Amino acid sequence: MKNLTDKIFSRGAEALSDEELIALLVAETLCDDQAVALGKGIVKECGGSLLGVVEQDIARLRMVSGLGKLRAMRLKASAEVGKRVAQARATTHSTITSDSDVVCLMEPQLGALQHEECWALYLASSGRVLERMRISQGGVQATVVDCKLIVKRALELLAVQIVLVHNHPSGCVEPSSQDIALTERVSAAANLFDIRLLDHVIISRGAHFSFRARNMIK
Repeated sequence: MKNLTDKIFSRGAEALSDEELIALLVAETLCDDQAVALGKGIVKECGGSLLGVVEQDIARLRMVSGLGKLRAMRLKASAEVGKRVAQARATTHSTITSDSDVVCLMEPQLGALQHEECWALYLASSGRVLERMRISQGGVQATVVDCKLIVKRALELLAVQIVLVHNHPSGCVEPSSQDIALTERVSAAANLFDIRLLDHVIISRGAHFSFRARNMIK
């Protein structure tokens, strides 16, 4: 794969297409044309995107284009490295001033999940994140949240602001009636202790919804 090797060393990995990146990972013994053809085949069989490739479970992935166990493991390991790097970068974003900051912090954690999780961010008055806590996780469409648990932890941390964050695996970020009811319950419970529910942000792949940005939080 001399051409691909020359390209990555002269122009950087960012210059490679999705198919070329896959080829470098799994087709090191093939010539350039064969390697890229294999990369294209893998991407096509996984929905036409790199995201589709990395979201395949390893049992399914090993069957794609005859990848086999070793190459499938290599792809999954590479995807996990990228995920952990993104999460590590997100943890350095320690101050919340907008819904975009919330997305930057939590999208690497929640964006690609196939089940719902709900998290609470506990903030100081400056917006500094005191703690991130997963408060529930559930099936594909729902998760159950205990408002008492959310407020109890805020009191323990002496937090003055809370941001709720959860994901929608369906890809639709519009809030459900349950999401709206949860926001109202948590806001009312927090207000009893002079704690402010700053926002509730719903995250999905490449999109998000902010209750505060839509004037749905008082």
